[in-house]
Amino acid sequence: MLDILRNMITDQRVLILGFGREGRSTLKRILQAGAYASLAIADQADLSSAVSDPSIEMLSGPSYMDALNDYDLIFKSPGIVLPKDPSEYRCRFTSQMEVFFLAYRRQIIGITGTKGKSTVTTLLYHILKECGRDAVLAGNIGIPAFDILEEIHDETLIVCELSCHQLEYIHVSPHVAVLLNIHEEHLDHYGTMKNYIHAKQQIYLHQEEEDLLLCDLSSMPSKNYCRAQIYTVSDRFSTADVLLSGTRIRFEQGEFKIPAKEIHLLGHHNHIDIAFDYAICQMLGLSDEDFDSGLRTYEPLPHRLSFIGEQDGVRYYDDSISTIGDTTIQALKSIPDVGSVIIGGMDRGIEYDDLITYLSTDPVPHIILMAATGRRIYREITERYPDFHRKERLLLVDSLKEAVDAARALTAPGMACVLSPAAASYGIFKNFEERGDVFHDLVLKNSD
Repeated sequence: MLDILRNMITDQRVLILGFGREGRSTLKRILQAGAYASLAIADQADLSSAVSDPSIEMLSGPSYMDALNDYDLIFKSPGIVLPKDPSEYRCRFTSQMEVFFLAYRRQIIGITGTKGKSTVTTLLYHILKECGRDAVLAGNIGIPAFDILEEIHDETLIVCELSCHQLEYIHVSPHVAVLLNIHEEHLDHYGTMKNYIHAKQQIYLHQEEEDLLLCDLSSMPSKNYCRAQIYTVSDRFSTADVLLSGTRIRFEQGEFKIPAKEIHLLGHHNHIDIAFDYAICQMLGLSDEDFDSGLRTYEPLPHRLSFIGEQDGVRYYDDSISTIGDTTIQALKSIPDVGSVIIGGMDRGIEYDDLITYLSTDPVPHIILMAATGRRIYREITERYPDFHRKERLLLVDSLKEAVDAARALTAPGMACVLSPAAASYGIFKNFEERGDVFHDLVLKNSD
């Protein structure tokens, strides 16, 4: 891989744009490759003590992106939002992930989707490792691709979670691409659903005829846009190549029954994720016994509809990763005897009509709405849904602490309280993980 990187940066004025964990691993590999004309780092944060090498230029503060055209090649970190479209710059943009794909794409199983990608990625990796396959994990899961180069051999399977931000400027696609679903999300960054969908489509737009794409039937591209062999997945249409019916998965000549009561993944939406992984494992030659064994020992990632404990007879579930209405609907469908649900967070302007309609018919006795999104949902129900069933179930609060206090007071013993915000955490918490951790503390430690 270093040869590919060296060919890209030879005699180039190189800028690393964004100096978080990925930016630091990019710097390490660029220094190893060498041959660049000059090297600089740009980040909004203070970089005065970031690197001791005086030959590396540091650009920081509010104007850190003002001089992008002074460079030939820019390695952009996924979290950076460019002020203009890339086509309006003289410089060329690339990324760590693009270089990684150029080197290893034939070994990569790339997984993306609005929801479920972390579960599908980590479950697949776990099953592969449990049955003795040579596999590594990388990508949006928190492991920069450049950090695992020494672990990759010719036969290594690379299981890679990919966010829309990692895909949007990429010009190469993985050998096995997985597109789980596309829901309204990240419109604060992309502006329109068309732009967001296009970013996700990069996972297959550059595939070749010998490549494979697994996708939800509703997201299936036409052959004009995807040259790979396409396998569709559905829980509704029998024409799909991979069909989930209840807890049974049918793929080609095989059928697998999910041991739903004996695994830790809760709910129908997780069964769909399992169906994707089952098809991939079948393609890789794993037996049903290997798949079943790995599935039973898999522990879900934190903050994904996980049971965190019981207090005063009330079961508490953390689904902090929920940032859209559909995930809250799935949470309410998956947990039995929900006595209260906590919804709300940063308002990014996405639509909540489907969630409001579902809440009107769902029997949950207490709907606790918090923060900006909670206030908007409350206002929309009040102004636009005169027939909303039992509006007295709605309770408006300001903070997560007030929401937990209300849930503790209102939820009857024997029932469940579910945090499933249907909204982003930014501006209130650092990320959904911190939001979930605070929920844990409030519930289990009774912290102030």
